[in-house]
Amino acid sequence: MPSFDVVSRVDMQEMENAVYQVKKEVETRFDFRGSKTQVELDAKEGKVRLLTEDDMKLRGLRDMLLSKVVKRSIDPEALDFGKPEKAGGDMIRQEVAITTGIDIDTARKVVKLIKDKKMKVQVAIQGDEVRVSGKKRDDLQDVIGMLKEADLGMPLQFVNYRE
Repeated sequence: MPSFDVVSRVDMQEMENAVYQVKKEVETRFDFRGSKTQVELDAKEGKVRLLTEDDMKLRGLRDMLLSKVVKRSIDPEALDFGKPEKAGGDMIRQEVAITTGIDIDTARKVVKLIKDKKMKVQVAIQGDEVRVSGKKRDDLQDVIGMLKEADLGMPLQFVNYRE
């Protein structure tokens, strides 16, 4: 019975490369010259920390990060920008969470979408992924097409296809 998994993952190596590119651009840009700007990736926690002097530079950092992430084929919906907060002195800090895995509410939305279309497939939530299986490959391809069109607020990948 053919099946595939619906997941939401971010390639952390590509994310690390994007953060490195942002750091290099900060070093060379004129508007950041001489500023105390820091960009750090904490891969274990899945967060990027932005620290700079003022709001304008923080917006510039956000834009740089988004552009580098898009160039690295990471969906910008995977980034969850937190609220900017005051740090020591006149510095501003912002944490950007990197969302990985499908939370239970989104998994339920995926199951409901598939069940509402009355497709001839079985759907099961397995931890932070959703397994879809059916008798025909065409049914599975219809499910993939339908999920690509649906706006669930997070990037979805379709992996582990089996015949």
